[in-house]
Amino acid sequence: MSQRRYHIDKNLKGLSIRRQCKILKISRSSYYYQAKEESALNLELMRLMDEHYLKHPYKGASRMHIWLSKDKGYRVNIKRIRRLYTKVMGLQSILPSPNTSKPSKAKDRQVFAYLLRGLKIDRPNQVWATDITYIPIQGGFMYLTAIIDLYSRFVVGWSLSNSMDAYWCKELVNQAVEQYGKPEILNTDQGSQYTSNLFVDTVKSHGIQLSMDGKGRCIDNVFIERLWWSVKYEDAYIYEYKNGKELYLGLVRYFQKYNFERRHAGINQELPSKRYFSSKNAPLPFEGDLEEKYLTEMNCKSA
Repeated sequence: MSQRRYHIDKNLKGLSIRRQCKILKISRSSYYYQAKEESALNLELMRLMDEHYLKHPYKGASRMHIWLSKDKGYRVNIKRIRRLYTKVMGLQSILPSPNTSKPSKAKDRQVFAYLLRGLKIDRPNQVWATDITYIPIQGGFMYLTAIIDLYSRFVVGWSLSNSMDAYWCKELVNQAVEQYGKPEILNTDQGSQYTSNLFVDTVKSHGIQLSMDGKGRCIDNVFIERLWWSVKYEDAYIYEYKNGKELYLGLVRYFQKYNFERRHAGINQELPSKRYFSSKNAPLPFEGDLEEKYLTEMNCKSA
């Protein structure tokens, strides 16, 4: 449904919204529907859970409810926490849960083997990893997805959205491949966005192998989980952005610093950009003032 709604153009001449909805088999009521905003209490709980989860990713909704009620003093029931934690924020414990061997009921779900175990990653565009995280803003929240090159820690693409769907994720893959070329392997978790036909077919169309984290394997996607920790504690939690526009502009600057100015202990204190481009025997994409040109490029994409 969300994919079909992307194709409706309210400014399209000669074809009304009514007619477009009929062609795409979407009811007009669902097209105009606006999701109810979360209450101030829910947003407060989500912010607390987001920070707590970064330090305690082994906690599921039940243990998060215990922490909020017993340690933080919130009088909330488990149903509220479970909905916010799993459905809205998309979080889950890294530990195996009961009945994890049961297959998903989703008709188009495709799961792939984890290909990185024992693999020596020694060049850029060998392995990319992607994931989605929740970012709080004042009065609301947004979702952030990114793709990182595991060899260099260079972020080859990122995007913000107010919803999590496969179309959004596959568009980011297309943009990253267009700008930086394709990787040999793309690693994801087993989320519904990544196991859908839409996403899988997009990845395969580029000739990329898909690798997926095993259930309960907390270290399979550790590099991008570390990226989320950095984004939140080095930027989002500090500035407490008021809205989506401020968050976007703040992340433009943060990822510029992350790629071009921030040295990483995991790669011998090198800059991700230098490690990524020098290993490809290619010049850095910008000369002179990196920040100004990077910001210009990102603002053009936004426009």
